[in-house]
Amino acid sequence: MIKVYTIGGYEEVGKNMTAIEYENEVIIIDMGIRLDRVLIHEDVNFQQMSSRDLRKLGAIPDDTSIRNKKVVAIALSHGHLDHIGAIAKLAPHYSNVPIYGTPYTIKLAKGEVRSEQYFEVTNPMYETQYGEIVQVSENLAIEFVQITHSIPHSSMVVIHTPEGAVVYACDYKFDNHNPLGEKPDYKRLKEIGQEGVKILIPESTRVAEQTKTPSEASAKLLLEDFFYYEGMEEKGLITTTFASHIARLQELIEIANNMGRQAVLIGRSLAKYTGIAKQLGLIKMKGAKAVRSPAAVQKTLREVSQARENYLLIVTGHQGEPGAILTRMASGELYDIGKNDTVVFSAGVIPNPLNIAQRYALETKLRMRGVRMVKDLHVSGHSSREDHRYLIKLLNPENIIPAHGEFRMLTYYAELAEEEGYLIGRDVFVSRNGYKVDVR
Repeated sequence: MIKVYTIGGYEEVGKNMTAIEYENEVIIIDMGIRLDRVLIHEDVNFQQMSSRDLRKLGAIPDDTSIRNKKVVAIALSHGHLDHIGAIAKLAPHYSNVPIYGTPYTIKLAKGEVRSEQYFEVTNPMYETQYGEIVQVSENLAIEFVQITHSIPHSSMVVIHTPEGAVVYACDYKFDNHNPLGEKPDYKRLKEIGQEGVKILIPESTRVAEQTKTPSEASAKLLLEDFFYYEGMEEKGLITTTFASHIARLQELIEIANNMGRQAVLIGRSLAKYTGIAKQLGLIKMKGAKAVRSPAAVQKTLREVSQARENYLLIVTGHQGEPGAILTRMASGELYDIGKNDTVVFSAGVIPNPLNIAQRYALETKLRMRGVRMVKDLHVSGHSSREDHRYLIKLLNPENIIPAHGEFRMLTYYAELAEEEGYLIGRDVFVSRNGYKVDVR
């Protein structure tokens, strides 16, 4: 029997954490944070807080159900904070248990550990290559299978057991034209399906959308169609997107170069993600620069404001986050943003009430300043209904446990599974945070 502990991400989009138990040994997959539960409180320093206090806020998963289990490994699917943001808070509960992930993911996780101020994290971290199978105990092994998402080195985590594979597919989409050259490993996924998949644990964030998620190449075309139109005379051009979306940032840098402008990336998170990507050869910063320290930010923006037509600013703040560069600009700080500026949102609004409210406030402030706004030059990194249908057919899993979504999203996935011949309660299990599903 395989036991699946649905610890976090089964009632919300965020704080993802799942544990797989076989023969009294446990592998944990992901340790994420729900950032809006931290941001809603003023003067909260996440790095200085205990895991107990953060659990009370609902910001990190409540892992007490597995705290006394024999955990043999921790696997990270990719580097987004809703999957690795709680590493420094929760990994110390499993002292010295090794953490595995792809190179970009592990480097980001090490950054989270370095910034931690409450706990000492002693867990060794290992960079694992696609296709490598890591035997973590006599019965359990971990494999990372290449997939495409909105951050480099994303993977489906496969837990190999004597009863079959457990495939954790949070997050992914099938992108065959990714500008970074990354492609889903269809061959290996098909092989794993033929070998036997006992349980599929898929994300459900966009499963209600009856389409296939477009390629990142579509976002590139959207951006090029806007920036390259004949008669482009805008002086101030400001863009904002996810700091971890390296493919999108590369596209914007190339666009700036082709327009004869300098791309200037402003904000701590942009500097962090692109810095690591540059180390791994995942981004080319030709002609671009990244600025992060407060003094450098102020100096750079003063220079840009004197000759706006020479720059393409790429800034943090697409969700209206307090303290982000675009949010501060809209509030009259740092930069005299106004009618001579165009702000391009190359990011969607994360679907929770706080983000929606913050984005509304940001747009209202920008509108009051006379800023021209261009929205939704973006495609999602999450799979839609037809991506999910294809994955089910590819893997032919015996059982499905939807994850990574609010309860209504999980039930939408269950409906799709029933279309493919599964039945809720028999081989599709809709769970909640803190529960356990026994699969025989």
